[in-house]
Amino acid sequence: MSQIVWIARHANRLDFVNPDWFLTAERRYDPPLSDDGFVQAKQLAQRLKSEKITHIFASPFLRTVQTANAVAEALDLSIKLETGLSEWLNPEWMTEEPERLSTPTLKKLFPKIDHSYTPRIAAKYPETHEQVRARSGQTARCLATECFPEQILLVAHGASVLGAAMGLVGEVAKTEVKASLCSLVKVVLQGPEWLLELKGDTSHLTQVEEVIRFA
Repeated sequence: MSQIVWIARHANRLDFVNPDWFLTAERRYDPPLSDDGFVQAKQLAQRLKSEKITHIFASPFLRTVQTANAVAEALDLSIKLETGLSEWLNPEWMTEEPERLSTPTLKKLFPKIDHSYTPRIAAKYPETHEQVRARSGQTARCLATECFPEQILLVAHGASVLGAAMGLVGEVAKTEVKASLCSLVKVVLQGPEWLLELKGDTSHLTQVEEVIRFA
């Protein structure tokens, strides 16, 4: 039997559009989507509407939840918050462990969230590049195995999109996957082997990021 794992990066974030937001933000390492990011998220949702996805897993950061929510509404699915898909908790970017909205608070904002889901993999601050890749790769393998043979969508961040893909297809993803904002990776299990079919597709977007920033 075969299986498809879709991996999407969150859409554009407010602090990319307005860097000054960071200076006064209550949770400065957990920015929301920008206005054009919400447009991108809806375009991603339309792209995936005809696919036979049965489970959506998202990093618990606000921008990934907002991106996943657009897809969840279009597909009428719940969102499972998975810490294993979290942002790279890089101490060079973050002077302390990032503060996020609690799951109950997110549930109030996004009713599609499945409050009964228990995250499978933890993300611990601080972590190295190798650690985020290992953590997100382990998460992708775990969720794919748990849900086999169903199609799943993982909504993550630049580094964890790449790590998730590497966790399935191996080192080839390091050079072939281009995880720009709101891009889409498609990995297909054929027999014993995972194959990359989409390597960071942005054909569903009207506005595409020119310089990839893995945050």
